[in-house]
Parts: sequence; structure tokens; C-alpha cells
Amino acid sequence: MTHATTPPIFDGHNDLLLRLLGGAVTASGVANGLGSGHIDLPRAQRGGFGGGFFAIFVPSPAKPGDDLDAMSRPQYDLPLPEMIPQPEALETTWRGVEAFEALAAAGAITPCTTVAEIGAALGGPKMAGVLHLEGAEAIGPDLEELHALYARGLRSLGPVWSRPTIFGNGVPFRYPSTPDTGDGLTEAGKRLVKECNALKVMIDLSHLNEKGMDDVAALSDAPLVATHSNAHAVTTHARNLTDRQLAMIAESDGMVGINFATAFLREDGRMGSDCGLDVVLHHLDHLIGKLGEDRVGFGSDFDGATVPEGIADVAGLPNLRAALTAHGVDAALMEKLCHGNWLRVLRKTWGA
Repeated sequence: MTHATTPPIFDGHNDLLLRLLGGAVTASGVANGLGSGHIDLPRAQRGGFGGGFFAIFVPSPAKPGDDLDAMSRPQYDLPLPEMIPQPEALETTWRGVEAFEALAAAGAITPCTTVAEIGAALGGPKMAGVLHLEGAEAIGPDLEELHALYARGLRSLGPVWSRPTIFGNGVPFRYPSTPDTGDGLTEAGKRLVKECNALKVMIDLSHLNEKGMDDVAALSDAPLVATHSNAHAVTTHARNLTDRQLAMIAESDGMVGINFATAFLREDGRMGSDCGLDVVLHHLDHLIGKLGEDRVGFGSDFDGATVPEGIADVAGLPNLRAALTAHGVDAALMEKLCHGNWLRVLRKTWGA
């Protein structure tokens, strides 16, 4: 790799598997650069995208009146979709596991379940891949499916995407708003947290509402981690974390991955790509100020959101490194932000 693409970035969240499930790209296309979207292997190699958490997400059925364009308005409050039935979610989730395994078979990723495996894969010819579940709709109240998914490589889980599950409640796509938008974890959600701790599965707080995060903090013996969230003090979106939440994360020695989705970066809350990388730097400065240099990384939301035009896709990550360098980020902090902090928190969480 060239100097512009080092150190490699390990990323807290991407939605490439959703594109595979929707037929927008094939595993072979990802490996050979034949797809569109934000991620494929040749562009990852050019941009120094070393890999990250690959999310399985069960989409809600589209309904008349769904209006994602609302996020380009000065204010918005999108109604949350209804809960997904568990059998339907489970079928889609197993298809997501198969898509992840297809990426491995095509030579696009190296599946990783330990920090040592991630470290060995970073900077190599394939992307390091950790299997993540965004929203636990596929898991029933007895948690049997959690164990089955763990056996296939799952090592990270978010109890909710923004819609409700039997485990808790997420935040709506609402601007302006705080993340204090509803009740916390259910009794099943509390059991899920304890079982994830027992298995050493990382619990992702992104999309979880404020009371739910409080419940996780009270129950969990692992660092608190939000894989793809930003600072509410900079952008007053419901998806972003308040300073009180950031203090809880710092106290637990956890971390936050900065989300590149522009609605959570821009101070006006709009999902539009017409912004510079200064919006990323504003959140970076606030997060480092509250969390310290060891507890901040990146969680791009590639293939799941609109990102700044200065990044555009994984091949544009050298532009981000250049902006960080111009902002005064030295080599030691650059390595922490790009992947060192993720490896640190995963070592504490997984124990390996």
C-alpha cells in the first residue's frame, strides 16, 4: 500500500451484506470490483479500507407514505416501522450469514472472530470481516438463535435497529431531538445483555434509545460501545450521543465509531452529501474531548447512508486521512483512530 492508504482503517459498521441480499451486487462482484455502492475489494485496497463489522440487517417492508427524502428537510420525524416477526427475521438473517460466507468464498474477506485474526488480516489482500447483527429480531426470547449465530461467527450485536424488538426500543430518525424517546430494555433485553456478556459478544449501543443504554450500562460487564454514532452536542439528532452518554462510555473504557452518514454529521441534520470533511472533524474534536484519544474510531455506515462527497466511498478514505493530518492528527493518533482503538476495545470485550 502507498503512504496515503496507511494505516489501514478498521470500520465499525457497513451494510454491504444488505446490498448482497437485495441483489444489487454479488460476492464475486465485490471481490472483482464489478459492483456499485461504497465497497468492493479493489477500491478497499486503493483506499486502505482494512475491513470491519459487516452488518446483517432485516429491512422493513416498504409502505405508501415512507419518506426518506424527509431527512433533507430542516426538521423531520420519520415514523418507526413495525416490529418484524421473528420467523421472517430469522430467515433473512440466515441468508445474511450465507452472504457473509459467500464473500469469504469469493476471496473478498477474511472472516475474523479474534483480535489476532483481525490484526493478521489488516493491510492484507482481503478485507477483515467481523459478523454483526443490527437489530436482534431474529433471536427469540429463549436466546437459542443467539447461540446458533455465535457458532457461525457472530461476535457483535445491536439489540435494536431503530424499530422496536422484543428486547427494547430504538431512536427514531428525528431532528432535532434527544435520544430520550421511550422505554428501556425489556426483561428479555436484560437477559440478552447478560448472555452476550457470557459469550463475549460485543453489544452495540447505536440506534438504542437513552433509557436502553442506561439499562445496558447497569447490567453489562463489558466496555460500552456505539459502533456508528456521533456527538449530540454537535448535531442534535436523536441518533447521536449526549455528553452524559459519552461520560458513561468513557467510564466503561468503551468507544464510539464516528458515523459518516451526513444527517448525523451536519449541524443542520440534513442527509445531503454536499458538505466537506470539516463536519467529521467537528465530531472528532468533541468526541476526543469527552472520551480521550483511546476511545474514538470510525463507523462509516457505508452502503447504508449518504456520506460526504469528499469521501464518497472506500477509495476516498485517503482524503479523510489527509484531512486528519491537516487538522493536526499525528502518526500515533492516526493509528489509534484508524484501527488501534477498535482492536483495544475488542480485546477487552472478547478476551482474545
